[in-house]
Amino acid sequence: MRIDVSVSCRPRKCNSNLVGARIPREKVITNARGSSTGELEGHASSRLPPQPCSWGQSSDLLSRIDLDELMKKDEPPLDFPDTLEGFEYAFNEKGQLRHIKTGEPFVFNYREDLHRWNQKRYEALGEIITKYVYELLEKDCNLKKISIPVDATESEPKSFIFMSEDALTNPQKLMVLIHGSGVVRAGQWARRLIINEDLDSGTQIPFIKRAVDEGYGVIVLNPNENYIEVEKPKIHVQSSSDSSDEPAEKRERKDKVSKETKKRRDFYEKYRNPQREKEMMQLYIRENGSPEEHAIYVWDHFIAQSAAENVFFVAHSYGGLAFVELMIQREADVKSKVTAVALTDSVHNVWHQEAGKTIREWMRENCCNWVSSSEPLDTSVESMLPDCPRVSAGTDRHELTSWKSFPSIFKFFTEASEAKTSSLKPALTRRSHRIKHEEL
Repeated sequence: MRIDVSVSCRPRKCNSNLVGARIPREKVITNARGSSTGELEGHASSRLPPQPCSWGQSSDLLSRIDLDELMKKDEPPLDFPDTLEGFEYAFNEKGQLRHIKTGEPFVFNYREDLHRWNQKRYEALGEIITKYVYELLEKDCNLKKISIPVDATESEPKSFIFMSEDALTNPQKLMVLIHGSGVVRAGQWARRLIINEDLDSGTQIPFIKRAVDEGYGVIVLNPNENYIEVEKPKIHVQSSSDSSDEPAEKRERKDKVSKETKKRRDFYEKYRNPQREKEMMQLYIRENGSPEEHAIYVWDHFIAQSAAENVFFVAHSYGGLAFVELMIQREADVKSKVTAVALTDSVHNVWHQEAGKTIREWMRENCCNWVSSSEPLDTSVESMLPDCPRVSAGTDRHELTSWKSFPSIFKFFTEASEAKTSSLKPALTRRSHRIKHEEL
């Protein structure tokens, strides 16, 4: 007997009476695209026997979803310009990135409620900025781009560093610049500063130009360029139906269903994760597969071979950790050649890196770490580690510490050079004698 469920509803309990109703299966309506409440009668299906779920059923449900409609609501294509002009941005005479037409600073939220798309746009602009800085290093700073490894074959992955013409021949002074971790590359301190502030605060260019003016040779490291990315080769799996004894008609039908299912799944995957355009693999660069390896390689093949009597390091954030690792691996050589090291908000840790007592003593006498702090520039800051003196960089923003301590760093190097000549230590490091470090 068929029951008309519509007459069993009372106004005060409109839907609850449907629970006990017995409805023939053909009366239960499902709509994968979504329907109005008047069309759905699935509330009454709780009395139906449970149905087993299989991939066949789920794929059938997937086939009913109108993916074209969903894709219309998806983010725009990830197709961005490859030049600053294409983005309609340019650097003005102050080194600030501004929109060509409006003169406004860069806007991250170019499209509302599309954070991933905005992030990808920002990253695409960042890659253009990286190439732009490389051009400035060569054209404005007159540095040479040197490929590494020095004995690399034509086909193997390669990286590069930048050097001044006299980097290896300058008999007096050599300055080595090391940036931190992340997306930054040679010549940069912070991409965020380049885009949102200016070139002076975000790049190493002011350091390079002043160093050259004061008679330094210059080497710019590139510690984050550790690998190249290539598209992962596709592995073709031979269909098991090729060797089957099934009739050709049945095999073709199965292959057709399989292809259609794969097509729907791929299309759905592209909707679910549109950023995954290609599957990439990483090919690491020989002897430069990490910032630490890179620092040691450049030391062995360039810095150690230089003629400079005084070598000076400026290392920001993770660059400080890379320098400490270099010193652990090449302690005697570093001590004999390096005069002073300026760290800016370095993340090194002499305990975790197992730096020996002799290294810690050398760092106390020859290094200074300008850390993020709200205190005025060069104000002494207490340290929990027995390594080098810590002073304020005059800013509490990590990425700005190199730029804000810029004048103090050059003063520190000048004093260190003069002190070495007169067998005295620079005034800035003498404060370390007033700080008692407990040797564990």
